[in-house]
Amino acid sequence: MRIIFMGTPEFALPSLKILLEHSYDIAAVVTSPDKPQGRGQKLTFSPVKELAIARNLRLLQPESLKAPDFVSSIAHLQPTLIVVVAFRILPREVFIIPTAGSINLHASLLPRYRGAAPINWAIINGERETGVTTFFLQEKVDTGSIILQARASIGADETAGELHDRLAELGAEIVLRTVRQIELGTVRTQMQDETYATPAPKIFKENCLVDWRKSAQQLHNFVRGLSPYPCAWTTHKGKTLRIFRTQPLADEPAPAQAAPGTVIEVRNTCLHVHTGAGVISLVEIQLEGRKRMGIAEFLRGHHVEVGDQLG
Repeated sequence: MRIIFMGTPEFALPSLKILLEHSYDIAAVVTSPDKPQGRGQKLTFSPVKELAIARNLRLLQPESLKAPDFVSSIAHLQPTLIVVVAFRILPREVFIIPTAGSINLHASLLPRYRGAAPINWAIINGERETGVTTFFLQEKVDTGSIILQARASIGADETAGELHDRLAELGAEIVLRTVRQIELGTVRTQMQDETYATPAPKIFKENCLVDWRKSAQQLHNFVRGLSPYPCAWTTHKGKTLRIFRTQPLADEPAPAQAAPGTVIEVRNTCLHVHTGAGVISLVEIQLEGRKRMGIAEFLRGHHVEVGDQLG
């Protein structure tokens, strides 16, 4: 079985590694072009490219997935299967090339949370369970027939970053099982039930602004669903304040006269903020131009007073 693997970020690494560990023939790895990053705008390799180089795998980095030379190069490799994990949307002329089809690993229990940010939205929406799904690609994004799924609980304080790492490992196991079934001809698929379809669109910086009018629990879910990236943010005295961890305080009374976003308590190890319903404690934050730190360390070097307004 000749496999072409397509992926770019850290999430894709466990899946590529597990296929290599089980001696599958990886005919080529396709990943995004190198991108300039940092102040020096130095070109950096994707995590998948770094692994491909380390394992001496054939590497393709097309600017356009519809470019005739790229399509022909994929066809020339005569793949049995294309495995896609955290990559771009494949055009039809590419995903129909393999004799056994093209599969994708998605970080949700499809049809729930179709889109670019399923992990983030599941946590933001307060879900207690999510999972991973493999499915056959078709033209409409994330709508193909389901092959396998695996469920995973979401911890009450778990962040998107923590869940991301767990689902990447769980997803790798499901990718391996899926490839084995395809190889053996034992695949049994099921259509997605459109009545359960929900969106998980890409999240931009402007979507990450904290709305203090929401309840403490809603804000807790919002913060952890965006942590560590792209990260929830507010402002304090004109400077951006990024928030990585919080804790809702169910038993903490809030002053009726305080507006949402008002700091209502400051002590050596705590900073409590009034919300639209309840109180939330800021646990780990980062002020503009400073490093990320716990609240006790932050308060030792920054002056915050009761009555200060965030946002």
